Amino acid sequence: MSEYGFRNLIVWKKAKALATEIYRLTNNESIKRDFSLIDQMRRSAVNVPSNIAEGDERPSDKDSVRFFHIAKGSLAELATQLEIAREVVYFTAAQVEPLIVQCVELGKMRGALIRARSNASPRTPSPKPRA
Repeated sequence: MSEYGFRNLIVWKKAKALATEIYRLTNNESIKRDFSLIDQMRRSAVNVPSNIAEGDERPSDKDSVRFFHIAKGSLAELATQLEIAREVVYFTAAQVEPLIVQCVELGKMRGALIRARSNASPRTPSPKPRA
């Protein structure tokens, strides 16, 4: 775990808020029957903060960065799914565009987190307790 824990990462907080918003959006009557798209959107949205949290909990920065990259892929999936939902007229551009902007913003924040972890000095393992 990082020194302060993933719950203190702004990028994690924003990703969690986006996931919550996606759940609210997909609870809309216009998309209710498209179970597969709802499921994909929710999974993608939940994967972002989940992978940030899991990455932050990893013992090495290299492993952390791998999970942060997975979060990037989930952001791209979510942005694509939002665009599709807009194009098939489940949602309006006004509903979707702010969420896509959030995906872009989170991608940049996630990139900064990767750079910080990639350039960090190696983590020192905690000393093993003596018996």
